[in-house]
Amino acid sequence: MKKRVLAYLNYIDELLKTDNVNWEEEIKKHLVQISFFAHERLVHLIVTVLFALMTTVTMIYCNYTGNMISLALTVALLVLLIPYIMHYYLLENSVQRMYEQYDDMMNKSKKSFSMTKED
Repeated sequence: MKKRVLAYLNYIDELLKTDNVNWEEEIKKHLVQISFFAHERLVHLIVTVLFALMTTVTMIYCNYTGNMISLALTVALLVLLIPYIMHYYLLENSVQRMYEQYDDMMNKSKKSFSMTKED
């Protein structure tokens, strides 16, 4: 997913550097991609929160019981929680960047529309 998000962000950045684009069509495609990535972001938020809750519960349980198995489970959950947080961070920032790209695309679309309207 990381490669796909970054590749798509780079694709749109390169597209924004050109003027020879059907902006209405690209904006429609971009909105579809935003919805896909926003859904992915929501799913990862839910998973990350659940992992954080499970980690917290196992930490509390381990603190009260001192059980080695619960300590191992706590460590395993912490090891998994860190990549989940990093991935969610990437998705959140990428979707926010896509919103900015959408605004840029809308501005380009208005400029190209006003140029063709004057002709």
